[in-house]
Amino acid sequence: MDVATESAANFAATCLFVSAGFLLVVPVALFCGDTVASEASWSSLRYLLAAPVPRARLLWSKLVVALGFSLAAMVLLPLVALGAGALAYGWGPLKLPTGGALTSSDTVPRLALVVAFVFVSQLVTAGLAFWLSTKTDAPLGAVGGAVGLTIVGNVLDAVTALGTWREFLPAHWQFAWADALQPDLEWGGMVKGAAVSVTYALILFALAFRGFSRKDIVS
Repeated sequence: MDVATESAANFAATCLFVSAGFLLVVPVALFCGDTVASEASWSSLRYLLAAPVPRARLLWSKLVVALGFSLAAMVLLPLVALGAGALAYGWGPLKLPTGGALTSSDTVPRLALVVAFVFVSQLVTAGLAFWLSTKTDAPLGAVGGAVGLTIVGNVLDAVTALGTWREFLPAHWQFAWADALQPDLEWGGMVKGAAVSVTYALILFALAFRGFSRKDIVS
């Protein structure tokens, strides 16, 4: 926060820092939790499947669109921050809180890497929201459930008594992208965090597809 006004790159990095932990969770949960549950709440889901449209194809289409909107939100945030920061503070190297700086030519690729990792880390929230969306007819229930469980994960990660068990929590690695904003790029934390997030996400997506394929659609 101390170097947020040094340059446009610093402003963008600060916006990602304050948003990655919770603010970006909300649009991801909203886009993914509203996919199936909203159709059920409007009583239009059964008509979609009566086309006939294979259930797996319907879910896959909705998931791709939801993840696309989620990625767009994450890309838009630093782009707007870069634009606003350039107008307010000028363009320059990314000054690091620990000392030193990244050149302007290295800044954009590093920020792109940060956005990519944040997107991967949010796949857990997307999986939770998507799975809950197939289990309920209330979109707000799916969205709120995903946000609530994400908050629970953050709380559990703060419990130091859990020791190394916290490394199995996606929340434990949500700020591993800070290693990308160092003079020497470190991959260890981001690789571990991505592996944990992708594993949880694949399980949740699989549960969503499996449960929806066997669900009686009455709305």
